[in-house]
Amino acid sequence: QVQLVESGGGLAQPGGSLRLSCHASVSSLKNWGIAWFRQAPGKERGGVSCSNASDGNTYYADSVKGRFTISRDNAEKTVYLQMERLKYEDTAIYFCATGPCTPDWTTGLHFTSWGQGTHVTVSS
Repeated sequence: QVQLVESGGGLAQPGGSLRLSCHASVSSLKNWGIAWFRQAPGKERGGVSCSNASDGNTYYADSVKGRFTISRDNAEKTVYLQMERLKYEDTAIYFCATGPCTPDWTTGLHFTSWGQGTHVTVSS
């Protein structure tokens, strides 16, 4: 079982930015696909971004394209989510998880290990 620890959440103003981190307890991060998900109050969990291990491709939910960037530092075993131009609707608990970026990755069905989450609040 892979242990994932998220950090970097907090309070940001609309239009502001935050960077989330997800540290994985693995021997080599390059073998693992990692995705970010979020769950807003009263809403279902949904995919935000996915970083594929096999080909290095990255994927984004339409709602965050052009604003969020996923990246990884394999040496540090950490995946980042840089969030720019934040909106009120980005307020949620953000989770990272290990799994492949399949066409249905946003459902989270193929992701096997999950972190505890980090809270992001966008408010003026």
